[in-house]
Amino acid sequence: MKRLFFAATLILMVAACKDKSKDTATATTKNHEQQMADILPEPKVQIKTIGILLYDNYAVLDAMGPYHVLSELMGAKVFFVGRHKGLITTGGGMKVQCDTSINEVKQLDILVIPGGLNETFTATKDTALLNWIKAIDVHSKYTTSVCTGAWILASTGLLKGHEATTHWFGKQILKDQFGITAEDKRYVQSGKYWTSAGVSAGIDMSLGLINEIMGEKYTQTVMLDLEYDPQPPVKGGSEHNTDKAIVESVRTMYNSALQPLLHPETVSAKAKIDNDKDPVCGMALAGYADTVHYKGKIIGFCSARCKAGFQRNPTAYEIHTIK
Repeated sequence: MKRLFFAATLILMVAACKDKSKDTATATTKNHEQQMADILPEPKVQIKTIGILLYDNYAVLDAMGPYHVLSELMGAKVFFVGRHKGLITTGGGMKVQCDTSINEVKQLDILVIPGGLNETFTATKDTALLNWIKAIDVHSKYTTSVCTGAWILASTGLLKGHEATTHWFGKQILKDQFGITAEDKRYVQSGKYWTSAGVSAGIDMSLGLINEIMGEKYTQTVMLDLEYDPQPPVKGGSEHNTDKAIVESVRTMYNSALQPLLHPETVSAKAKIDNDKDPVCGMALAGYADTVHYKGKIIGFCSARCKAGFQRNPTAYEIHTIK
């Protein structure tokens, strides 16, 4: 994308030089200058460093969507900052190499905190991580979160007194655990703090940041480069426009996965399982909603739906056993 801007500049310069008429050339040059001013305006805020936090089992698009979009900012370095250095793995098994960790990064112009589920909630108790976020926030131009990353941001206390949003399921936890009432919006700006709804909304929030920094023409150019013109095949994607039975089924699945973290007293009464991830959806298991006995092992699942999927074809799934 950044090459695109340079190419556009060159094309407009060549076009200006082709006109032999002095008067026409002058007008063309002025038109060229205006076009370039529209496409490449002076940023409202100088952004040099953009760090995207990664931790094990974050939601992939929460991080990768903003990474791609914010990489379109001219002059900005976008990179991943790991909770630990080295390979960081998502619930689905994708591995990303993090060359820097929170121990090495002392300043960022933009911080992006992605979400997830169990590990995200666990991160709200991670004192070292929370202190790092607060230290980065002292000098950041924008501090942001995607999806349930708002849980982590809220747990620092930085969202106190600010409007915010998060994933539709995460709103109740944001209110009950951290005292923040979530707005029913795709993304929310409140001062320097930007928060987005679930997963894909991080793309919209990132475009909103670019629009804030570089203006509408630049943002439209970025959107064109990405061909960002969503046209989903069916109506849905929100708890307000999805079949209520589906919404409640997914809510039950999420609640089951988080139950051991929200109510740890319920865990000890359950049998010990032999797997650390749900073999169907890949979700890390702090506890489980249901189990099956399979090849001499007790396999746990985050929901009855995942258990049913496993029982239909158990050989299709890889079981990650606890070591």
